[in-house]
Amino acid sequence: MKILACNSNRPLAEAISAALNLPLTAASIRRFADMEIFVEIQENVRGEDVFVIQSTSYPANDHLMELLVSLDALMRGSARRITAVIPYFGYARQDRKSGPRTPISAKLVANLITTAGAHRVLTMDLHAGQIQGFFDIPVDNLYGSLVFNKDIRERYDGEDLMMVSPDVGGVLRTRAMAKKLNADLAIVDKRREQAGVSEVMNIIGDVAGRRCILVDDIVDSAGTLCNAATALMDAGAASVSAYVTHGVLSGGAAARVTASPLETLITTDSIMATEAVRVSHNIEQLTIAPLMAEAIRRISEESSISSLFD
Repeated sequence: MKILACNSNRPLAEAISAALNLPLTAASIRRFADMEIFVEIQENVRGEDVFVIQSTSYPANDHLMELLVSLDALMRGSARRITAVIPYFGYARQDRKSGPRTPISAKLVANLITTAGAHRVLTMDLHAGQIQGFFDIPVDNLYGSLVFNKDIRERYDGEDLMMVSPDVGGVLRTRAMAKKLNADLAIVDKRREQAGVSEVMNIIGDVAGRRCILVDDIVDSAGTLCNAATALMDAGAASVSAYVTHGVLSGGAAARVTASPLETLITTDSIMATEAVRVSHNIEQLTIAPLMAEAIRRISEESSISSLFD
């Protein structure tokens, strides 16, 4: 087994490598003067089981292209099997036609990854589960809740918890966590007037005096989360925290979270933290390296991934 790290999240790749007690494969991933990407694998990979670690986070197009060129280099280097390990799968929010003459970009990216030479994909908390069906190769989709549930139990042991979905679309994810934690469930009903702007309408469930925990898969502008936190506090919640798998946190999102009623926003390190995130007093990251490392080990050994979820 070999592990190749691209440039989107080197610290996570190094942590996964350390957890597996396996050095990263020597490779050069660089750019020419016109910003074309060039990849050179500096070790023999013929007949090897190779895992390429790359989140397609900002700048999404550059990181996606790095992944595709790396997959092609490994395929042409006669690797036996190539697994694209994509902790954060970009373009996942474009999973259907949102209007006339619009693309389904998640399907396009799935085609690109497959054509470039990947034999399987390992990812985490896809924005929509049906994206697994966009691939014609096996896809293992891990859940951030495997990391979050342990932290919630340690941090809020014995407290009166209310798990809250920030919108109707996230109810299944939040309900699953609430069931595991033996907590109640509430839903924020919101109406989105235009892209990137959300208006909270009302709270479904009695949150008065409860310690509320918002659960989501992606936080980008953080408008939805911050508005939901404000609505929950207005409804009498004792406190509001949030657990979100992928901390995109673009633009002024970190400052928005800092100024919000959120006690803490917990994300994973599927996306490397920006400086604004690192200095924020109420944003924390939990590592997914042990979970990803265990999944990689099981794929290599052809053992069960689903038993991780038990």
